[in-house]
Amino acid sequence: MRLLHTSDWHLGQTLHNYDRTYEHQCFLDWLLDTIVSEEADALLIAGDIFDNANPSSAAQRQLYSFLQRAKARTPYLQIVVIAGNHDSPGRLEAPGPLLEAHGTTVIGNVVRGRDGVIDLERLLVPLRDRDGTIKAWCLGIPFLRPGDVPRVEVEGDAYLNGIAALYRQAFELARSRREAGQAILAMGHCHMVDGQSSQDSERRIVIGGTEALPASMFDPEIAYAALGHLHLAQRVGKKEHLRYCGSPLPLSFAEVGYQHQVLRIDLDGAVAREVTTIHVPRAVEMLRVPAKPAPLAEVLAALESLELDPDLPPACHPYLEVRVLLDGPEPGLRAQVEAAIAGKPVRLAKIEPTRKTVAGEAAEALTLDQLAQLQPDDIFKRLWQQRYGEDAPDDQLSAFSELMMPGDREDA
Repeated sequence: MRLLHTSDWHLGQTLHNYDRTYEHQCFLDWLLDTIVSEEADALLIAGDIFDNANPSSAAQRQLYSFLQRAKARTPYLQIVVIAGNHDSPGRLEAPGPLLEAHGTTVIGNVVRGRDGVIDLERLLVPLRDRDGTIKAWCLGIPFLRPGDVPRVEVEGDAYLNGIAALYRQAFELARSRREAGQAILAMGHCHMVDGQSSQDSERRIVIGGTEALPASMFDPEIAYAALGHLHLAQRVGKKEHLRYCGSPLPLSFAEVGYQHQVLRIDLDGAVAREVTTIHVPRAVEMLRVPAKPAPLAEVLAALESLELDPDLPPACHPYLEVRVLLDGPEPGLRAQVEAAIAGKPVRLAKIEPTRKTVAGEAAEALTLDQLAQLQPDDIFKRLWQQRYGEDAPDDQLSAFSELMMPGDREDA
């Protein structure tokens, strides 16, 4: 049996206010072609399908259009979807009955019966081959909040122990159903111990003081764990069968040099025989100019010398982050950058100014009482001093004071 593992689509995401519908559609079109060419039997989508809990109608249409086209082109394909921390569990599950009729299982919530016992049955999905024979059992565990996990009377972190207990209970149910030669898989959306995050693009998950979960919560008999949340593809605990596939699109400029991917898993009976990387083509380039922060004159020269394809359609224009090393304030910075790229097929997404640091320079820590005494102009002065290494000029202080005046605001 052949599976494809993907996660963290973040449909509806914008990059510094630029719409990314085109890029997401390119990925979904590519993924559909890949499902067909790889002859996949099942697609595992490990959470964060949408970028926020209230996705736009356009983002929802992208998802449901993809599911409809996948069913039309590959009638035998099974799809399992779990909710991530960005998703609304209820919204994701709402069309569940309709989707199940077309081979898609969506697990957003952990449901309890009237007796308070968790319904483990709905977390267990049988995966069948094209003849209808069960080849594997998939534990679909969505992102778990404290109220979702069972209460266990053991020492230690209650949330972490509750998560481990839920995975263990679901695994035991799968093991009781499994017949000879059938694999057990797990899906989860969580942050594992030693997991490498993608800078600037991931929402940290810290609940009850627990930052990350141990790989030991997966029973050794689990053939493969398809994980979501971390945007960089990686192994967990250096184990080949415990994997994050990563996001299919770069979600911040920190991922400029990273090759995104989906994973193909080939099952051989009860084990995963092989895990293969399939690289996702990048529909729109992301540029960091220069690669490291440089003085303004060098940056402007580099921008003016940029050579880009003039025939690129607007939806394919690269995103640009400009990285400038400054000695002090530069009020006309944006205007100079925009002049340097005028007429070029590129989208200015971000200007990242960096101040030259002075050796031995350190900001004095403030107590909570001291912080409470600070006025807005005090904070402004401190931030200016911290960034530029000098006192804020009078004209900037006057402008800030004018900004803070109530004037004709509705709340005045």
